[in-house]
Amino acid sequence: MDKMLYVAMSGAKQNLRGVAIKANNLANANTTGFKADFAQARSMQAFGEGLPTRVFAMQERPGTNMTAGSVVETGRDLDISVAQKTWISVMDESGNEAYTKVGNFNIRADGALITSHGRQVVGEGGPIILPVPVDKVIFSDDGSIQIRPQGAPANFMEVVDRLKIIEADNSQLEKGNDGLFRPKEETLVNGLCGFCDISPTARVMSGTLERSNVNPVHEMVDLINHQRQFEMQMKLMKTAEEIDERHVSLLRIV
Repeated sequence: MDKMLYVAMSGAKQNLRGVAIKANNLANANTTGFKADFAQARSMQAFGEGLPTRVFAMQERPGTNMTAGSVVETGRDLDISVAQKTWISVMDESGNEAYTKVGNFNIRADGALITSHGRQVVGEGGPIILPVPVDKVIFSDDGSIQIRPQGAPANFMEVVDRLKIIEADNSQLEKGNDGLFRPKEETLVNGLCGFCDISPTARVMSGTLERSNVNPVHEMVDLINHQRQFEMQMKLMKTAEEIDERHVSLLRIV
C-alpha cells in the first residue's frame, strides 16, 4: 500500500510540473522571440534510512528548443531580427548582461532603448541611450544605430551607437527563469565569457521580428497527455484509499 500511494503521489506532483511547463509554452505561442521549454520525466531512487526500495518520478526541464522561429515583416523602424546563432544583448534585473531574441524595441522618455519586456538594450559601450527627441531611428545591417534628431533635415542621419550582437552556438547558452539566455557555466574561462563580444559578421534585419518557435498543436497534445496522466495518478491514490478502508473494516470484524 505504501509503495502504491508513494508512486501515485510523486507521479501526480511531477505531472503537475509538466502541465505548468507545457501551459507556459502555449501561453507564449505568440510571444516574440520565445523559445519553448522541453519537459521530461524520469525515475529517481529515493535514498534514506534502510534499503532504497522506493522510486519516485521527477519532472524536469532538460533544455530549451533552440530552433529559430519564423521571421515576419512588420515594417516598423524599431523592430529587428537576427540570425539563428546570433543574440541581442540586454540588461537583466540585476544589471548583468544577458541575451534574447526579442527585437521589438521602444524608446523610453529618457532616451533608453528597451525591449517590449522592458529590458534595456546594450550597445558597444553599455546600455544604449539615444539623444531625444528623435524623428527617426534606423538600424543598419551591421547593427549600427542611425538617428535623425527632431527638426533636422530629412537627409541628415547620424550614427550614435551600435547594437551588441553576439554569436553563440545553441549548446553554449542556457535559458533562465526570466526567459533570458546566459552562457553555461562550463563555457566560462576563469569566470569570463569568450564569445560574448560583438560579432563582426552578425547581421540585423530591420523591420522584421522572429516569432515564437512554439508548435501549438504539439504542445496541446503534450498538455492533454500530462493531464490524463495526472487524472490516472489521482484515481490510483483514490484506489489506495479504498483498499486501506477495506483493511480497516476487516480488522474491526476480527
